[in-house]
Amino acid sequence: MFCAWIPAARDRMQALVALLCLLKMSSVTAQARYSVPEEQSEGSFVGNIARDLGLDLQRLVGGNARIITKDSQQYVDLNREKGILVIKERIDREELCGKTTPCSFSFEVILENPIQLYRVTVEVVDVNDNSPSFQKKEINLKIVESVAPGTRFSLVSADDPDVGINDIQRYVLKPLDHFKLEVQNQPDGGTFIEIVLQNALDREKEDTHTLVLTASDGGEPRRSGTVSIHITVLDANDNAPVCHRSVYKAEVRENSPEGTVVTTVEADDADKGVNGEVTFSIPHVGKEAKQLFDVNVATGEIRVLGKVDFEKSKTFQLNVRASDHGGYSDTCKVIIQVIDENDNAPTIQLMSFSNLISEDSPPGTTIAVVNVDDEDSERNGLVRCSINSDIPFKIESSLTGYYTIVTESTLDRETNPEYNITMTVSDQGFPPLSSTKNMNVKVSDVNDNPPQFSQSEYTMNIPENNSPGCSVFTVSATDADWGQNARLSYFLEEREINGITLTNLVSVNSDSGVIHAVKLFDYEQIKCFEFNISARDAGSPPLSSVATLKIVVQDKNDNPPQVLYPVQTGGSMVAEMVPRSADVGYLVTKVVAVDVDSGQNAWLSYKLQKATDRALFEVGLQNGEIRTIRQVTDKDAVKQRLTVIVEDNGQPSRSATVIVNVAVADSFPEVLSEFSEFPHDKEYNDNLTFYLVLALAVVSFLFITCLVVIISVKIYRWRQSRILYHSSLPVIPYYPPRYSDTLGTGTLPHVYNYEVCRTTDSRKSDCKFGRAGSQNVLIMDPSSTGTMQRMQSEKSILDDPDSPLETVGAAVSLRSKYKAYKKELHLRSLT
Repeated sequence: MFCAWIPAARDRMQALVALLCLLKMSSVTAQARYSVPEEQSEGSFVGNIARDLGLDLQRLVGGNARIITKDSQQYVDLNREKGILVIKERIDREELCGKTTPCSFSFEVILENPIQLYRVTVEVVDVNDNSPSFQKKEINLKIVESVAPGTRFSLVSADDPDVGINDIQRYVLKPLDHFKLEVQNQPDGGTFIEIVLQNALDREKEDTHTLVLTASDGGEPRRSGTVSIHITVLDANDNAPVCHRSVYKAEVRENSPEGTVVTTVEADDADKGVNGEVTFSIPHVGKEAKQLFDVNVATGEIRVLGKVDFEKSKTFQLNVRASDHGGYSDTCKVIIQVIDENDNAPTIQLMSFSNLISEDSPPGTTIAVVNVDDEDSERNGLVRCSINSDIPFKIESSLTGYYTIVTESTLDRETNPEYNITMTVSDQGFPPLSSTKNMNVKVSDVNDNPPQFSQSEYTMNIPENNSPGCSVFTVSATDADWGQNARLSYFLEEREINGITLTNLVSVNSDSGVIHAVKLFDYEQIKCFEFNISARDAGSPPLSSVATLKIVVQDKNDNPPQVLYPVQTGGSMVAEMVPRSADVGYLVTKVVAVDVDSGQNAWLSYKLQKATDRALFEVGLQNGEIRTIRQVTDKDAVKQRLTVIVEDNGQPSRSATVIVNVAVADSFPEVLSEFSEFPHDKEYNDNLTFYLVLALAVVSFLFITCLVVIISVKIYRWRQSRILYHSSLPVIPYYPPRYSDTLGTGTLPHVYNYEVCRTTDSRKSDCKFGRAGSQNVLIMDPSSTGTMQRMQSEKSILDDPDSPLETVGAAVSLRSKYKAYKKELHLRSLT
């Protein structure tokens, strides 16, 4: 038995070096790497991600930690509560990586608030779960008997999806009578198997031979696969085909159309006729290459059969066999290199995105994390990322293939409440391919704008005598903020105006800004006043602004003129004296009046309403001067009575009247004699009579009222005394002086002189009873001048501060007791 071993120590060393390099890199770039065998059951432990990345469990939960994968298939899941990674789906290393070693897959763990990104790589360790297998169960060979010993015949190698020690480690050929087995390792990691003729064949002795080829791996447990080789011995064919080149190298562009010629394999055979005809075949080819390439049996042209994808396989190796009809053959290698085409546009995957950002966020705040990938290679796989330039954001590169979009400057919601971000990713291939991603970011409001009035000062005119509660003015402010930050309230700044608090003058509706007058405004008391009104928003903290409002009270004609001169008195008579020698235009007197109103409401005019002789006097319209308009004569009466009316210029006008008495005389005695008989003013006499009658009526009413009260009191007291007389109340015995009652005997056989005690207006119906007569004590006066009866019961009643006698004062006095005693003596003398 012959065994061929395939050394794997070099592969294991390379894998170990690669693992150490990756571990070193992960410590620098915040990565984690784990190793897990394939075919693990769901829920199997992978690694403690929280401990290895130095993260707290609360951070994993609060940051909404999750796994982001580029592919739709996710093999590992994250348990945030325990901070561990577990198997989510069965992993088949052969399906995931094929023959690639080491086999691993990567994913990202992303956390929010703030955004953090970690890359995790999981290496899938191969287990020996596949047995070596041959493409065919039987191999048929035809060999001419004249073939010299040492001639080689290639065989199809077995395939084992496992790698490393679990891959095919040796081949065994049985029996070894005529052939031996040789195995050659190829640069691409494959094996080339040949059987070598050791002893010459003799068709006449044995025309067929059957061999068994066994392929076995080095796993635990060890697995193997077999194929039967049937050899038919033919008659002699002197020359074998010879390939022009042992190795052909060719290139083919990916996505080449079906039928594209890749290369042509050529071979010659020195024989003639049928033995010199060469045919081509690809006996030893993988499943993928068999679906992509085919060889023309007659010409040796290798053509594209399917879709060539650079991203799946970059190199193919075909073993083309050139055979003649005599059983001779030669094999050459065809190495096909796939040339990458820019056929994959970059892909954009949004890993994390915040569509709402506060306007007070500082520059550098992350709003999105994006993964960009291009499956092409070299320049076709190099990408450039950009965003539109008219926004305050920029894009930065973080990890390989990851980009973050951050704020570049401060934001202002009032200027731009939202932004549309367009991210463009293009590769450097020819022609370049690109992809775009649109994101909408809204800016949330903060209270950074105070309310604004349309003007800093307002002036409002309001007529006096307004109705209390009427609307005076409406102030309005605006706030550039939004929502609660823009809801305004209005307030008055408290102050005093002429000793009056502002809130007693005006009020403001906090919601609408309507200012109301609290009281009636009087122009004569206050002509104008200023106050501040503030607008405050409902933000946190609240912002406010202040405006000044000036209210000007406009005068109304609400005050009549007031006459200052001549002074009007109730009883005394004042007269102006005009000599009989007065000429025309003589100034008799001047009526002086004022009006507390202002403006035209205070413009006064004077008119003569009534006069004893209208032809003698006139009044100046503007100045109120009373002058004569003709020469005074002897026929003119001494006593002249003028009624002057004073009017203002308001609308409607108000007026006042004044009576001016004028005496036309040359001397005072003449004036006195005339005016002593001057009757009093009728209006004054009428007023005096009214007041006298009113006073008489009031006095009469008071007198009658007092009389009725006195009579009522007398009747009430008489009714009370009658009630006391007829009531059956307890009595208090009263003993006259010098009377002795000893053991029930005495001067009188019975006591029939009693004293009744009761409160007159007690609200209770009870009475106090005196003690029995046997308990009375009669104390004689030692001087024999009289006796003092001291009754214990009476003493208790009289001395008790709470007794009815003391509290109400309705008991019979000692004086009444004495009178009753005298009356009793008189009655006894009559009997």
